[in-house]
Amino acid sequence: MMLRYALLLMFAVQFVYVSYGEKPLIVKHGTIDLDLVECTPVVFRDRLFRFEYVRPGYKPNKTDDSYFRFIDVETNTPTKSFAHGYDLGSAFVDGDTVYVTAVNPWGDEQIDLFYSTDLIEWKTRPVLKDTKFEIFNTSICKDDKGYVLMFEIGGPAEEAGSRFTARFATSKDLKTWTLTPNECVYAKDRYTAPHCLRYLDGFYYNFYLEAHDGYEMRVVRSKDLIQWEPSPLNPVLRHSEDDKKIANPNLTDEQRKEIAEATNLNNSDIDFCEYQGRLVISYSWGNQQGKEFLAEAHYEGSEESFLRGWFPEKE
Repeated sequence: MMLRYALLLMFAVQFVYVSYGEKPLIVKHGTIDLDLVECTPVVFRDRLFRFEYVRPGYKPNKTDDSYFRFIDVETNTPTKSFAHGYDLGSAFVDGDTVYVTAVNPWGDEQIDLFYSTDLIEWKTRPVLKDTKFEIFNTSICKDDKGYVLMFEIGGPAEEAGSRFTARFATSKDLKTWTLTPNECVYAKDRYTAPHCLRYLDGFYYNFYLEAHDGYEMRVVRSKDLIQWEPSPLNPVLRHSEDDKKIANPNLTDEQRKEIAEATNLNNSDIDFCEYQGRLVISYSWGNQQGKEFLAEAHYEGSEESFLRGWFPEKE
């Protein structure tokens, strides 16, 4: 009897310790600004830029309107602002052109695309219009056939289910877009706000916000945008004291005090790009009710290894 119990215990211990390995290590640098969210790091013409969605509540914004801009990270120099009145922008670089998708206003049923070859002069055209969706965040990735747009919907209820939900559209040329069937979705049963879409080796990776003990970033992947596999290593990002570290030496004493005293129950709005052998990561933290902060982090490795790292083989 004791021998059988010992064998059962040994088997149980072995079962418990089946491992997926270590998750990709994200090193948080800390806060770089206040009241900024939905930022996208991109590489354009071999330089690192940070696309910023500047809201009316951003204190240095004296225009009483939202707008977009890019920051040259090395020189901390902003480009000329554009897309005044637009919200929730997301940047994507393809070759010698920068693209930005956005809505005007929040929850609009149309997505517009801005594009430029110099970050100075911008042209625009619609991506999707008259969709009947309430649309919020967007993200574009390139796959083997062309391009895929992920967009966040809050309604109507029969399409979104429990807010918020990912829907998708495809294009071969970034000009003509086709909405995918309504089964291409993630996920209608709970809060799963999508933010960042990537593609690798036949899989689409959706980095989204899950409401769990606050809010945390998670990742799922799919080959058909219908059946989704969650990473066994989730969450990708979760709120921690490291969010409140100071990564921008130019922040004032007043700003540092505001950071130190802020409620933090959220890590959201992740986006990233590969630059000089590492992944540059942007994300937001705060109370998820309007008091938010922009933070940076990095992963020491390629985007390819980062994506694959969330779905390792069992050891």
